[in-house]
Amino acid sequence: MRRSNLPAELNRFVGRATEQAALTALLDTSRLVTVVGVGGVGKTRLALRAAARAQKRYSDGVRLAELAPLRDPELIEYALVEALGLTDHTPRPPREVLVEHLAERRTLLVVDGFEHLVEDCAQLVRELLERAPGLTVLAVGRRPLRVAGETVLPLAPLGEEDAMTLLAERAAEAGAPTLPGAGAGAGAGAWAGAGALHGVPTRTGVPVAHPGTAAALPGVPGGRAAGGPPRDAVRELCRRLDGIPLALELAAGRLPLLSVEQMLYRLDDRFRLLTDGERGALPRHQTLRTAIGWSHELCTPEERLLWARLSVFPGPFDLEAVEYVCGGPELPPERILDLLGGLLAQSLLTREDTPAGSAYRMLDTVSAYGAEWLAALDDTVRMRRRHRDWYMGLATWCELEWFSPRQPEVAALTEAALPHLRAALELCLELPEDAHLAQHLAGTLWFAWVGCGRLSEGRHWLDRALALESGHEEARLKALWVLGYVAVLQGDGTAAVAALHECGERARSSRNALAEAYATHRMGCLALLTDDMPRAEDLIGRALDAYRELGELNSNVLMAQIELAMARAFRGDLEGAGALSREVREVCEERGELWTRAYALYVLGYLAWAGGAYGEARQLLTECVSINDGFRDLVGLVLAIELLALVTVSEGDAEEAAVLQGAAVPVWDTVGVRLFGSEAFDVPRALCQQQAEEALGAEAYGAAFRAGQGLSAAEAVERALVAGRSPAVGVPAEEAAPRPFRTAGTAAVPGTRKPAGSPTGKGGEAAG
Repeated sequence: MRRSNLPAELNRFVGRATEQAALTALLDTSRLVTVVGVGGVGKTRLALRAAARAQKRYSDGVRLAELAPLRDPELIEYALVEALGLTDHTPRPPREVLVEHLAERRTLLVVDGFEHLVEDCAQLVRELLERAPGLTVLAVGRRPLRVAGETVLPLAPLGEEDAMTLLAERAAEAGAPTLPGAGAGAGAGAWAGAGALHGVPTRTGVPVAHPGTAAALPGVPGGRAAGGPPRDAVRELCRRLDGIPLALELAAGRLPLLSVEQMLYRLDDRFRLLTDGERGALPRHQTLRTAIGWSHELCTPEERLLWARLSVFPGPFDLEAVEYVCGGPELPPERILDLLGGLLAQSLLTREDTPAGSAYRMLDTVSAYGAEWLAALDDTVRMRRRHRDWYMGLATWCELEWFSPRQPEVAALTEAALPHLRAALELCLELPEDAHLAQHLAGTLWFAWVGCGRLSEGRHWLDRALALESGHEEARLKALWVLGYVAVLQGDGTAAVAALHECGERARSSRNALAEAYATHRMGCLALLTDDMPRAEDLIGRALDAYRELGELNSNVLMAQIELAMARAFRGDLEGAGALSREVREVCEERGELWTRAYALYVLGYLAWAGGAYGEARQLLTECVSINDGFRDLVGLVLAIELLALVTVSEGDAEEAAVLQGAAVPVWDTVGVRLFGSEAFDVPRALCQQQAEEALGAEAYGAAFRAGQGLSAAEAVERALVAGRSPAVGVPAEEAAPRPFRTAGTAAVPGTRKPAGSPTGKGGEAAG
């Protein structure tokens, strides 16, 4: 995991030297600093810059959690879990996971856009600060959190010099003629509109805005627009916009089309309309709203309509999504790209590069204005449904493409689309008639919950969706077996049995053979993790027979083969386990599938170790570690690290083996019960510990083990991936590698056929 998820700055940061120094100083003395101010004043930009500059002081990293896209207060904890890059496989509440992770770490957490969730956010921040002494929180919003010990930094608009510089730079970026910069001697705060505070912190609350009175300039219609030298016109425009950065950037976006004098004249008309000619009566929040409203008026009718419709996107969005969601008779899809370009040129949108590709983002303040217009058009629910439908389609596509060479792309797309998928699920749950869609979507996203390390959030949505009676049996059945799968991996056997039993009973009643096969498969998985190997072989074998008969082939089916291979290996049938695993690896290579391939590599790595082929085992297991780390699959990751430790001690490097064993402990703490509480899964770990302690002695082993425990997850992965370690010389393979799995068990179970592919090669209900 990277130490920071802060976004890169897209253009030059202008001014705010005093405020930067003040915020930096506050982070040295206070564990909770809240930057407050009106919308568009630059709170987020300042906070992110200060956080980036402070990174070296936080040994465990700086993380940004964006809360503005959230509607449901229950999602705050999941958003923080996501921001911290945590992968929790337990049924524990996410708040408990957060506390445990942060308790002994030195971390700076930036919480942005909390004001609409202030009460719930304040309670969570208070608890985290009380229980994690190394945590510092930098909050950004329009109001304080009102938490004990909070230091509030009210952020005033830009001073005259900085405002003029910002306007000139952003206008140049937009392609406008060169504007004069700030004049010499015009110090920050030299004009009344600059406000009362420039970086002076207070512990008593937010500042009171003191809008200044702009001086009238002669010689222009209306008596208020700029006359005289261009520098004076620029200065006056900055005054009229109160030095609010967002208002200045919106104005800069118009300067390729209008002169500064024309803008002043038009703005003056709007200000007089709102204040009956009394400029000083216009508060700063109204100044920004007026500037946004004026930008709205200057947009074409098509741009205004697109602006309103874009407000349903809670996060970054791409062109294809906009074309579907916002297109229609009034906005032909072929016009969307040009209209986006127009909004981008006017600074109403920003463009950013994400792991999933290029995307656009609308600032919250601008989006809120568009949402009001959308509500006035009485079109909000329809547009939210269209947004929901697009992301349900995306989820369906991702599920199908999970079983393809695009698996890494699917993982990146899912992460980028998470705010939208949450919004889609929320809408389905809000509308009683759409309960079946909530169940369908929560089930369709099984690969995101299981394959991409979001079990806890998946459990949240599945539980909520299944609490509703949808009347659509197929959607309910899929959500049930996915819930059972999630609960199995969380170690919650009671919930798993309840969900899978209901799924099996209802599937038989409705004659849904595929859902019944999935329920049987997951019951077999539960048996595997609870050491009931005969039952695991029986149930998983029956599920595989059903999959073949139904023509189902996807990652779930291949995982069933790997789980059957594990059961056979635990019972001593290494040959049968190897045959199954090699078949899975072959199919994965044919289809470009990586996630299940990693588990096949894990089993094959064990078999190579058991045969004394340590170099081959290390190669297989390091590839397994790399794949699982990429997908954030901590179950596969920690299993591979533990087995790699066994390979390492067999090679003769007992100290490094002990370090790897120690490094696995905090990962298991995140995954849940160590080695699932399974005696069978625990044998390799116990054997490694025994050999390492014999080689090193208890004291040296303990020291190396503790050193491993101190590694972060990222450091543990890096350690596991280090190649080129030389095997010990003179250690016979048969002495160095006693088999950890029982070898005197039952004979091989016949019939290790490759599962038949579906006619489409994609699979059905759980295609992925």
